[in-house]
Amino acid sequence: MSPAAASTGDRIRSYEDFARVHAYLLAASGIPPSLHRRLYRKLVDEVFDGGEVFSVEPCEGGKQRRLVLAAERTLGRESDVFLVDHAWSFRLSDALKQLREVPGLAERMAALMCVDLDRRTELEESDEQDSRKTGSLENALMVVEKERTRIQEKGSDFAAWLELEELGIDDDMLIALDLSSKFLNMVALNLWGNKLQDPLKIIKEIVKCGRRLKALWLNENPALKEGADKVILDDLPELEIYNSHFTRKAGEWALGFCGDIVGADNPCFSAENISLESIVTLDLSDRCIHKLPEVFSPSKLTSLLNLNIRGNPLDQMSGDDLLKLFSGFTQLQELEVDIPGPLGNNAISITECLPNLSLLNGINVPSIIESGKHIVDSALKPRLPEWSPEEALPERVIGAMWLYLMTYRLADEEKIDETPVWYVMDEMGSAMRHSDDANFRVAPFLFMPEGNLASAISYTVLWPVRDVHTGEECARDFLFGIGEDKQRSARLTAWFHTPDNYFIQEFQKYKEQLQSSSICPTTKQTPTTKSVRPSDGCALRVFTDIPHVEEFLTRPEFVLTSNPKEADIIWVSMQVDSELKNALGLTDQQYTNQFPFEACLVMKHHLADTIRKAWGSPEWLQPTYNLESHLSQLIGDYCVRKGDGLDNLWIMKPWNMARTIDTTVTGDLSAIIRLMETGPKICQKYIESPALFQGRKFDLRYIVLVRSICPLEIFLSDVFWVRLANNQYTLEKTSFFEYETHFTVMNYIGRMNHMNTPEFVKEFEKEHQVKWLEIHEHIRDMIKCVFESATAVHPEMQNPFSRAIYGVDVMLDNRFSPKILEVTYCPDCTRACKYDTQSLTGSQDIVRGSDFFNTVFGCLFLDELKDVSPL
Repeated sequence: MSPAAASTGDRIRSYEDFARVHAYLLAASGIPPSLHRRLYRKLVDEVFDGGEVFSVEPCEGGKQRRLVLAAERTLGRESDVFLVDHAWSFRLSDALKQLREVPGLAERMAALMCVDLDRRTELEESDEQDSRKTGSLENALMVVEKERTRIQEKGSDFAAWLELEELGIDDDMLIALDLSSKFLNMVALNLWGNKLQDPLKIIKEIVKCGRRLKALWLNENPALKEGADKVILDDLPELEIYNSHFTRKAGEWALGFCGDIVGADNPCFSAENISLESIVTLDLSDRCIHKLPEVFSPSKLTSLLNLNIRGNPLDQMSGDDLLKLFSGFTQLQELEVDIPGPLGNNAISITECLPNLSLLNGINVPSIIESGKHIVDSALKPRLPEWSPEEALPERVIGAMWLYLMTYRLADEEKIDETPVWYVMDEMGSAMRHSDDANFRVAPFLFMPEGNLASAISYTVLWPVRDVHTGEECARDFLFGIGEDKQRSARLTAWFHTPDNYFIQEFQKYKEQLQSSSICPTTKQTPTTKSVRPSDGCALRVFTDIPHVEEFLTRPEFVLTSNPKEADIIWVSMQVDSELKNALGLTDQQYTNQFPFEACLVMKHHLADTIRKAWGSPEWLQPTYNLESHLSQLIGDYCVRKGDGLDNLWIMKPWNMARTIDTTVTGDLSAIIRLMETGPKICQKYIESPALFQGRKFDLRYIVLVRSICPLEIFLSDVFWVRLANNQYTLEKTSFFEYETHFTVMNYIGRMNHMNTPEFVKEFEKEHQVKWLEIHEHIRDMIKCVFESATAVHPEMQNPFSRAIYGVDVMLDNRFSPKILEVTYCPDCTRACKYDTQSLTGSQDIVRGSDFFNTVFGCLFLDELKDVSPL
């Protein structure tokens, strides 16, 4: 969000002032021009009138809230605009600290996010439930006698349908009820939510009720933990529904029950009394159906218009057979099905098999075809917040907040804010749920009453985009403007339980592709570079804009010049592209400190891609995903790891930002997906078990000098820098917000805590009983492989007039195996050396700043191998 149009001191005194100062913001927000004047009045007068129009209602068992239009008249399309306050705004690194320290904040957020349910004092409801579940034999007998009287009125042959749900019935009470003597023809028995313990006693009593039992519910009884299922199914051969699931015997009766033609009023013992032809709507969702009953056919269900088969594996039927079966239901108009799922991975292919279908998962079929959606997401189950009773409110909020957060980033004409702002809308705004067919839009808006950023107040603006009627839910599109070309279906996983199998399949295909496409490069050509100093012994002229090069480059073979046109070497912090060359009058015969296309190494997503193309999945590269293109594969990897019980901690890194800006460690899949909103990122498997030094995390900065790419000619500086975290390492969830625990770059944040190389090596060998030289050799081999990747995959990097230095950041795991973190480009590396050499001043064993730059230039331009080692 950029307030660039605002000028200092331009106080808002009229609508014209408002429109002029906020022109960019108004355009970016998408607020209809017809509402601009109304928005102005509400902002100036601070009018929050949403409470007069909307109401907030609990839903999903109290774990969510929804917003409903409470006004007595229809709210017309673009007829009004509403202000939503921000209940909490923060930088991500400050979130936990604020929740712990700001009075009342954690309590308000916990209530807003519905993670305080167990702390609410709903005593009346609790007492009512307790009294009902405590139960008594008298209460149960009353229910039994009522059903017995009803059967007597219907006739002795009428089947019994007995509902004994949540009556606190234990084993002895069940025996005392003596159901078998009271009901000769029991068709359905519901004992859901009681206190039955002994499976043998239960089975004995139930079997006595009759072997013609069609449905039995024992859900949420302790006896289920003993594994009584097989015995019950063997002893009740006609059982079609057990604990809400279809059994192998499911047929007409089970379909009739799900189609609402079989029930307590019409229990039906035999199939002759069940007319499947009359079923119009059939809900088979979550019935654990592995194979559809044979009677599920177009010839039997001739009137079927609406079908829901979500949540069933259907794994005993092939996808082709299922599609062939469903294509016979030519009259079917509405279908609910998991996509990806047993009918396939693509919504469009399903619609092609059902030409008369009008709604698929609640979405109009023409709009599905037009948008090219492969996953139709409107009926996905929402992710609800989870917490343990032991968790304090701040930790609960941290776990739930990704379902509610929104974000913006401030900018003016000169600079964009490096760290994004996250915020939570107030109770009204946060109650708006997602819909693909949303009836409202929201947008963050920065109101500047004084005409400048210092006076800015952040709001969210809400307005209807179609007519909304009284009692209708008010919803917004969480991913407005994001289509399948930007991975919409995958990104909805942040808020909904999307089908795991689709993402797992994408992940498996991705793994196979990596292994089959790797080049496995080898270095064959012999390097041919040599000193570029003129034969007459004249010094090489160097043009630079880097102060530390000016200060430390003291060798007589080099002389500084302020005229870039006459320089032999251009060593600058700017990118030397055609535009800069034209501006400075440079030629292609001048040496530069950059290689063409070096982004294949120094941008994090390109580095991972370059390595994968060369080596597949080498052990020294953590699993890495470019979220702009491989989100589905990452979700699949996450699901597989979760299913296998493996750790699932990941680190999010912006493509091309240094100093760990906008870098986050998290194990929350919703957080991973939502963090995409603050800029393009890679998601890399976090090294959860790193090698530690005195209990703290560390990484190593190596300096690589590159004289040629093809053939590869690189040198490693004999000195590396050790960067230490300040805090003891831990994997406590709350520690992920502690920069000085999980990050080591302290030049910009925290207390700088470096060691000189020999001291570190000596202490590390002593602590871990290892030989550093062996570890160092593995690191050298890995660094060589990294640059061989560039040689093999991007030979276009080669330029005979390029020389460069790169910083290579390395971490060791707890087996002391090296892992590549990143490669930094020349100016970043130079700046890092500035800080590192300053921190090491005073050590007699370390290369100081002047030695460092003289070594670099000697190696790159004079073919002098002092203080460097060829790789």
